[in-house]
Amino acid sequence: MTLPRQRGLTEQAADAAIDTACRLLRLPSIRNEFTEIADRAIKDQMTYRGFLAELLMTECDDRARRRSERRIKAAGFPREKSLRAFNFDANPNIDAATVHTLASCEWIKKSQPLCLIGDSGTGKSHMLIALGTEAAMKGYRVRYTLATKLVNELVEAADEKQLNKTIARYGRVDLLCIDELGYMELDRQGTELLFQVLTEREEKNSVAIASNESFGEAHMFRRTCARRRRNHPGSARLRFSPGDGSCARPL
Repeated sequence: MTLPRQRGLTEQAADAAIDTACRLLRLPSIRNEFTEIADRAIKDQMTYRGFLAELLMTECDDRARRRSERRIKAAGFPREKSLRAFNFDANPNIDAATVHTLASCEWIKKSQPLCLIGDSGTGKSHMLIALGTEAAMKGYRVRYTLATKLVNELVEAADEKQLNKTIARYGRVDLLCIDELGYMELDRQGTELLFQVLTEREEKNSVAIASNESFGEAHMFRRTCARRRRNHPGSARLRFSPGDGSCARPL
């Protein structure tokens, strides 16, 4: 479709032409906000270049926001949680500076793991979702799952001869968040299948695990963490155990 080009358009005709062009070029933000930006440009006496830059940056910012929203939705978080909403006063042993360092996502860039260890109700799931959300907003592909749900999916995939495909799918995301690891006993098959997922991601992509204390100290996923520690000495765990005075430590 070719739009008619003519000089001396009325304001109404110009607005209609802009609306049509934005639809054809798929520029919804410019189409929605053009009038407001144009009025502000006149008021602020913007140059033509300044006005064009304002239009284009509006579209770019909105596209970035929509991409973040899609990544957050694709992650499958069960609810919205943010670092801003985390109550550090109720968790005095969790160092805010350490958490905000983790929020920079450098550990994901380096394919390092993170373990959040502590008792129920100490904020591990909140922190796991919040850090996962930060990663999605920074452009990383994130997937959240409960440990039991992941194991059940793996068992079903094994029964249907789709195990390799399922493990590969979980291996591709930049950050895999596994919540509530250790809250239910896993049988030998479930344990080994889960270990295969962790092995698939080893030294390739990051995994963040929220676990209760006893499981975090003793169970099989520490085999993967131990191997990663040799390759990534900066890997860390956060303890959510009130009163022990600890925070982030090497795995």
